[in-house]
Amino acid sequence: MPFTIRRRDMILGATAAAGLVAAGQPRLARAATSHTVQMLNVHPEEKRLRQIFLPRIQVIEAGDTVVFEPADRGHNSASIEDMIPEGQEGWDGAINKEVSATLEQPGFYGYKCTPHVSIGMVGLIVVRGEGMMDNLEAAQGVRQRGKAKAVWEEIWEEVAAMDLSA
Repeated sequence: MPFTIRRRDMILGATAAAGLVAAGQPRLARAATSHTVQMLNVHPEEKRLRQIFLPRIQVIEAGDTVVFEPADRGHNSASIEDMIPEGQEGWDGAINKEVSATLEQPGFYGYKCTPHVSIGMVGLIVVRGEGMMDNLEAAQGVRQRGKAKAVWEEIWEEVAAMDLSA
């Protein structure tokens, strides 16, 4: 994938760096990172796991981008309504197409493979930062159906056991 610098990104980066210098901060602004989530028919190591996102939980920093890569055919990634922080735009990728989401707002982002959500193809992105916990209860309260319900229970248990501090 080619690397492109957009004018907007340059201006935002320069503004952030200038703000840190002006504030007397001894450290530079953190560069945004790109993370990849694969959409798979079968887990590469645990063959019993089928129709999955890998990893199914991704912890990132505000401003990072998550790229959903169609490693196998027949999948997409779409944010789940009511499982993203208020003020953040969701995404809805096409089947068999790579889609990316740059997540600026800290919080919990649930997503699914539209054709396979009922068999549990769901995942979670946790964006660290101030206000991260603001939508946790709402995201956990979204009604899930089919096998996705059990998978979400596993995901929330894993999240509860994680150290999400920066």
